[in-house]
Amino acid sequence: MQTGLREILRLREGGMWKVSKVTIFSDGSSKGNPGPGGYGTILQYTDKEGTLHEMELTEGFKETTNNRMELMGVIAGLEALNRPCDVTVVSDSKYVISAFNEHWIDGWLKTGWKKGTVKNIDLWERLLKAKEPHNVTFTWIKGHAGHPENERCDRLAVKSAEEAVLQA
Repeated sequence: MQTGLREILRLREGGMWKVSKVTIFSDGSSKGNPGPGGYGTILQYTDKEGTLHEMELTEGFKETTNNRMELMGVIAGLEALNRPCDVTVVSDSKYVISAFNEHWIDGWLKTGWKKGTVKNIDLWERLLKAKEPHNVTFTWIKGHAGHPENERCDRLAVKSAEEAVLQA
């Protein structure tokens, strides 16, 4: 059932907000690198009755790179959450997933981003800010391998990239 994630706001038990478990699926695409691109993101939450709630987010850009779109998909998902959640980010982007799971981000922060060696610092900083109130785990999946949500995200990203071309 696709109703959006407004249900997250209604999870109140005993006067306290219950932390919600949300899964964010995300993919990015670009036609050329750089070139027109887009991201597709799906947020999923299952309420206590077992009802699945989903929200799709997508946006296209006239001039971007694939890595920027991979980052923007995760950022958009995290920024859509309006209170702290337990979040699982699922992506086929080793660039995004490895930055956290292999602790690249920790090294970049320690060295002050080593300007010139780390690309997309503006988006990494935005991602860290969006991630801050949440407990986030990052899970890598193989892209174009038949994972339903990843395939949907890919279609959303490609469509947004194509629409960005038409607007150029």
